Amino acid sequence: MSEQATQTTQQSQVPATAPAAKPAPKGIVIADSAVRRLKELLEQRQTPEAGLRLAVKGGGCSGLQYSMEWSEKSRERDKIFEKDGVRVFVDPKSYLYLIGTELVFEQTLMASGFKLNNPNVKAACGCGESFSV
Repeated sequence: MSEQATQTTQQSQVPATAPAAKPAPKGIVIADSAVRRLKELLEQRQTPEAGLRLAVKGGGCSGLQYSMEWSEKSRERDKIFEKDGVRVFVDPKSYLYLIGTELVFEQTLMASGFKLNNPNVKAACGCGESFSV
């Protein structure tokens, strides 16, 4: 019995290892909600081969701001992210600010629109339209 108690004590003294942290996703993650909404919009525009261009530009209260616009095709140096036939184009400079970002579409009673969940943001202005890294 004392041998069994010793084993239990020894086992409880072994520190538990913490679960491994998930590596940050590379690139842009396109959430299912964004895929659904982008497909709807592309069908309305009758341009199924087009994609959404995401960019980061200087400006706004905090120094940087997002830009979203339609693009009929990718440019030569663009990073292209695709999910279920929906494409997102990002220029190389903007990509540096957007690594690991998730594009989602949110719809509430007050507003609806695309949102970028960017893990690189260190500060954002009150209106949520600009940020700094």
